Amino acid sequence: MYLPDNILDIFLQPGDFFWGDKNTRIRTILGSCISICMWHPIHKEGGMCHYMLPSRGHRRENKSLDGRYADEAWEMFFQEIKKLGTKPSEYVTKLFGGASMFGQGNQPTFQMGIKNIDMARKIVKTNALQVTSENLGGNRSRRIHFEIWSGNVWLKREILQQEETRQ
Repeated sequence: MYLPDNILDIFLQPGDFFWGDKNTRIRTILGSCISICMWHPIHKEGGMCHYMLPSRGHRRENKSLDGRYADEAWEMFFQEIKKLGTKPSEYVTKLFGGASMFGQGNQPTFQMGIKNIDMARKIVKTNALQVTSENLGGNRSRRIHFEIWSGNVWLKREILQQEETRQ
């Protein structure tokens, strides 16, 4: 298997977005936030977002895109996809996150993970994305590592015992 000599290791904070090539690994930690990972198997390019909220509602004119919001993070993906001269349907897409991190209840703050998952599914459906793996919901945080050279996303989440799987 190919392993780059010089790996560019990127850690995403909430609201960040990064697009890279076959020498890149992108990592993050998720609670109620969602990461969408997109990978082009031929070009060995792809990216990941770490969005916090489904939408800000409306964007003011002349305001730059903000990765904290799912709809704007998707626009960031679409800009990169267009630059590469590809189509969204050519990418392998993987979804992670959306945990209920703040206990149980019917208050809106308790439902943010569910709202974020709903928005991820809406983006997938609207853009006919090819989702090959997802790990959504629950009540535990997740650590993910996305290796753009292989397209693999490694997931580690806290349960009774530490669990590590390749997605």
